[in-house]
Amino acid sequence: MYPLIIIIGPTGVGKSALGLELAQKMGGEIISGDSIQLYQKLDIGSAKPTTAELQLVQHHLIDYLDPTEPFSAAQFKLLATSLIEEIRGRGHVPIVVGGTGLYIRSLLDPYDFSQHGSEEIRSKWKDFISLHGNLALHEELKKRDPETAEQLHPNDVFRIIRALEVWELTGKTLSSQRQFRDDHYQTLDPSILYIGLTASRNVLYERINQRCVSMLSQGLIEETLTLLNSGYESTLKPLQSIGYRHAILYLKGLVTQAEMLRLLQRDTRHFAKRQMTWFRRDPRIRWYDIENEMNVILKDIVRLAENTKFV
Repeated sequence: MYPLIIIIGPTGVGKSALGLELAQKMGGEIISGDSIQLYQKLDIGSAKPTTAELQLVQHHLIDYLDPTEPFSAAQFKLLATSLIEEIRGRGHVPIVVGGTGLYIRSLLDPYDFSQHGSEEIRSKWKDFISLHGNLALHEELKKRDPETAEQLHPNDVFRIIRALEVWELTGKTLSSQRQFRDDHYQTLDPSILYIGLTASRNVLYERINQRCVSMLSQGLIEETLTLLNSGYESTLKPLQSIGYRHAILYLKGLVTQAEMLRLLQRDTRHFAKRQMTWFRRDPRIRWYDIENEMNVILKDIVRLAENTKFV
């Protein structure tokens, strides 16, 4: 059996570059594990691969949906599992690259996505937001499930509403049901190579700061304005993600461009810290520090993958 390679790590650490190099060396195809790269027209803010990079290697689950369409970890699990089988069937190596922790866990562990939830409850909390705002919604979650509230940004209204929905449907917190935060890690299939990229805080934060500057110079604000002018609501979940929500603040005249950049850099650093907290709990990950020579890291992963092949 061809190995399955999974590459995770915080934003800005270089996952996409490593995945691209591996795919070229090993005859691989890349499956994006990023919850924003899924969406069409959200290119700069999601740091999608360039057109040239997309032509070098076959990519999947990039530009897959319109920004108005919902998507869940359950859907990702179904699609990615099918793609892995197809890629292996072509005699290629599937390489999952991304930093959306729940997407990756859904592939590796038996999460239960059977509950469909209640549209009535979701609508009630959406109406609540319209009247009282995101911060008030976050406070409501704190009253019911402080552990999950601590893990969620006040602007992550989709997951906050989901946590409130679970509480109303079951009388139990999302955290107690081990849906949002699960510390049980089953043994991986021997064909899976689970790679994590990391760096010292100073190095990572500098990379993030420069990346944010680059996004602005590439046209993040203009991209966001085009989306809004095309009729996309600023309250859409993808447009509340890091980068786009900051550009919207600027476009609404709520912050200066300098302040927008400061907030974007700060919130991206905080997001990277939360990602590392999530991934560091998983003992199955083989970690590589990007401050080492990348070609050394690449050779070691290729060696491990070759040893994994046909297990």
